[in-house]
Amino acid sequence: MVRVIGLTGGIASGKSTVSNILRGLGAIIIDADEVARKIVGQDRPALAEIERSFGKEVIFEDGNLNRKKLGTIVFNDQSLLKKLNEITHPYIIKEIIDVINWYKKTSNNRVIILDAALLIEMDLIYLVEEVWLVSVPKEVQINRLIQRENISADDAKKRIDAQMSLDEKKQYAHIIIDNSKDVDYLKEQVEQNWSRLIE
Repeated sequence: MVRVIGLTGGIASGKSTVSNILRGLGAIIIDADEVARKIVGQDRPALAEIERSFGKEVIFEDGNLNRKKLGTIVFNDQSLLKKLNEITHPYIIKEIIDVINWYKKTSNNRVIILDAALLIEMDLIYLVEEVWLVSVPKEVQINRLIQRENISADDAKKRIDAQMSLDEKKQYAHIIIDNSKDVDYLKEQVEQNWSRLIE
């Protein structure tokens, strides 16, 4: 039997670290960010729709998407972010469903982790048996984002506020993984939950 677990958390919450720990334990990882990058690749229908809606300025000369430029546009305007999501989400969801179904046909007794920051917002919960939420204090999120993306504190705050709040996400979570301490503490929690899953 293949089990599907949804792993989510706000931007810069440490979700990727948890995902890597799970990969090391033997989980199959479906990374929604990778899927999102794939569906806006050159000559893909989603990219053509983005260009029609946001103009040529969000496309590099080589035909690839200028993600930073597009990000700056949509994170400053909720209506434009909504427009972008309306274009990309159906393609992302279809791709994720196709990959899950492929693994269900080809893998026995495996655990699939659907690693998706927008698991709840995109209504992907129906695809998973459990929701694991990586929780982290907002100040930590802001500091990590500033360092990781090389952006201002104000921009970091905007990106965090554009997402569903942690308190709202907690209402959907079966498991809350606390990432406010060190990596060892994080790993211990992940390993305990993994052991319960595979028993």
